[in-house]
Amino acid sequence: MSDKQRLPYIDPASITDPAMMAEFERAAREGAPRPESHAMRANVPAVFWAFTNAWNTTFVNGVCDHAIKELCRLYVSQAVNCNYCGNQRSVKAQEQGLLEADVKDLLDFDKSARYTPRQKAALRLAEAITWGLESTDELWSGLYENFETGPIVELGFFIGLTMGQQRWNRLINMQHSQFMAGTNGGLAPAAVVATSH
Repeated sequence: MSDKQRLPYIDPASITDPAMMAEFERAAREGAPRPESHAMRANVPAVFWAFTNAWNTTFVNGVCDHAIKELCRLYVSQAVNCNYCGNQRSVKAQEQGLLEADVKDLLDFDKSARYTPRQKAALRLAEAITWGLESTDELWSGLYENFETGPIVELGFFIGLTMGQQRWNRLINMQHSQFMAGTNGGLAPAAVVATSH
């Protein structure tokens, strides 16, 4: 297996749209996503905006608590083995109280005492979508005990969106600090150390 990146980034000098540049700057400052994945999508501006609009509507904003969506995003990262995505952190989720220690038990969340019933219900949905599990009454009763319909719909959409993008980022061997180098907003502590060497 090669670590070679399979697709080029957009030439930074070709970014003339102020709104696109503002989104790159937000990504560099706040993370999740980081600038590199944006720089790949920006090769086709319609793809860049389709992803960015969906991401900002359902992850950055939306009707479900952001920190729970971040837990689900990080669960998917670990499940699909996307180190690029797994080494990102949402600054907004950290401001809402998500701790780095909350990430370590994600693949064994059901056995962990770290997560609340609400977090576990969301993580069960992420698990079911990621692994193609059966739709069980237990899964849905847990979701409805902890969420209204709107947040469940948003979680399902967002988990599917992030799972597809993470599998794609992994396939093209996306790496950190390759675009807008020197920015480390939203990088996990271990990734900041690794990219500073």
